[in-house]
Amino acid sequence: MLKFIPKNFIVFILLLIIEVIIALYIKQHFIRHVFGDYLCVIMLFYFFRSFLKLKPIYTALIVLIISFFIEILQLINIISILNIQNNIIKIILGTSFSVIDLVAYCLGILTVLIIEKLNSSQFSH
Repeated sequence: MLKFIPKNFIVFILLLIIEVIIALYIKQHFIRHVFGDYLCVIMLFYFFRSFLKLKPIYTALIVLIISFFIEILQLINIISILNIQNNIIKIILGTSFSVIDLVAYCLGILTVLIIEKLNSSQFSH
């Protein structure tokens, strides 16, 4: 079940760098929030696939459940409820709920599933 896959980890690192660049330098709403959330689930997918030998659909479902759970925590304003002051935790959990974020997560997961399907099809011929 555990196996390190360097290719997936490299994809994760590249996406992490892109996410950091977006967070630090991009102020445009769509790219920063919607596209950033879209990339975030793709990044998490490849992070998990770097270490866990699961079928892509299972990894995708795990990432989607985690993403939706975090978004629900934003809906109930968990940051205020728990009086969290740590800025890093605030960035990770986020501070505002948006249905658009849920759509971005689904599109990101759909994208990785298509990529994984295309990659597996190329190697099966």
